[in-house]
Amino acid sequence: MKVLIVNTTERTGGAAIAASRLMHALQNEGVKVSMRTRSNGLSIFNFQFSTFNFYWERLRIFLANRLSKQNLWLVDIANCGEDITQTREFQEADVVHLHWVNQGFLSLKVLERIFQSGKRIIWTMHDQWSYAGICHYTEDCDHFQTHCHDCPQLIHPTHKDLSYKVFEAKKHIWKHADITFVGCSQWIAEEARKSLLTQGKRIVSIPNAIDHSIFRPIPKDKARAAFGLPTDKRLIFFSCQKISDERKGMRYLLKALAQLQGDDIGLVVAGATPSFVGGEAIATPLFSVGYIDSEQRMAQLYAAADVFVTPSLQDNLPNTIVEAMSCGTPCVGFHVGGIPEMIHHQKDGYVARYCDSGDLAEGIRYVLDHPELQQEAVNYAHETYNERRVAQLYIKEYER
Repeated sequence: MKVLIVNTTERTGGAAIAASRLMHALQNEGVKVSMRTRSNGLSIFNFQFSTFNFYWERLRIFLANRLSKQNLWLVDIANCGEDITQTREFQEADVVHLHWVNQGFLSLKVLERIFQSGKRIIWTMHDQWSYAGICHYTEDCDHFQTHCHDCPQLIHPTHKDLSYKVFEAKKHIWKHADITFVGCSQWIAEEARKSLLTQGKRIVSIPNAIDHSIFRPIPKDKARAAFGLPTDKRLIFFSCQKISDERKGMRYLLKALAQLQGDDIGLVVAGATPSFVGGEAIATPLFSVGYIDSEQRMAQLYAAADVFVTPSLQDNLPNTIVEAMSCGTPCVGFHVGGIPEMIHHQKDGYVARYCDSGDLAEGIRYVLDHPELQQEAVNYAHETYNERRVAQLYIKEYER
């Protein structure tokens, strides 16, 4: 059996990391697997064509929003892309395993060709685009359950806007496709079952895999020394590539920190610089470590912290939570998406009330005051997200 994993990028983004880890887990189980991304072996011409697809899709959305950049990156319409069905990897594959395929990588027409190829199709849902119209997270909108229209993520929505047209095209293409949808969390699998697009399709839930030879507990003093972090403070860790993204919930963390002043704590930030606070004053000592370029270094940073906080307002199954727990660092997050499945309240972390900065602060304090949660976090992560278990679950789906 040959498996082709398809994802827009190889390492950039949570879906890419999850797809790469799954590929290695499958290879360890003896599966012949390869990965196709937007940059795989492209000639200069094909690279230029790929770049054109990327910008042409953004331009189409930009024009539909009447020349507004607002929400430009929140939606994808898949109006153009690369025809991977002509590649040797695709033609030799028995199973085509789709992951995140947006931003000009695969078009709806190419997806239709993939579905009609006779290959076994698995589609891991890292967000909601596969069963909604054009958005990646539906937020409070339930139009995807019947038919998308008047999209709240478009600046000038109408009944037959881009969301309606893309949903209508998907309905036609998805209808006769034999797809198994896989949710990284039970939450996203349950949401997918509500969509008109997935009716009659097989939907299962399989978590992301993680390499526990990398993400594992190490002595805290050793981990902190690697980054020059203080040993006399209790450290809160927050990681984010784009602080300005409202969905990451940074303002709730800032409010929580204001309530924790005097608790002898420090905030460690990876991925962003101190300017992330947007000019807002912050009394908590701040330690910015910049962007981390290796998993080994990231594992050290998790181990250096006493608690990892993810105040996301929308999320599926964040890799960061699994990574932190595997390193013995309990997590605190809001009750949203797949987070309550990952964090067991007051057992290996703390699940705060949604958008409640006061309860977020209480959760941070609770974890800091209960060091016994550290081993519970390790035990759960190693049992649930180990590579072999996840690979075997996927192999069963491939063989169905």
